[in-house]
Amino acid sequence: MVATAAGLLTRDLSGSSSLTAMRKVVQHLRLEAGLNRVKVSQAAADIRQFCLQNAQHDPLLTGVSSSMNPFRPQKVCSFL
Repeated sequence: MVATAAGLLTRDLSGSSSLTAMRKVVQHLRLEAGLNRVKVSQAAADIRQFCLQNAQHDPLLTGVSSSMNPFRPQKVCSFL
């Protein structure tokens, strides 16, 4: 988003609209500066811990019983 705001500055360098564009850039930069950041290593560790804690409830890992599987092949009923 900063690149977009910077693009506004380069396109419009005259008058009050330039000042407005600069204020938008400054406002956006202040917003980004105020964000709490998490290190990638910490985020990866948190995701790994979450996955390990919830693995027993994950049907992709534990499987789904055939009686609970909505995608099982349907039984064919035919009368001859």
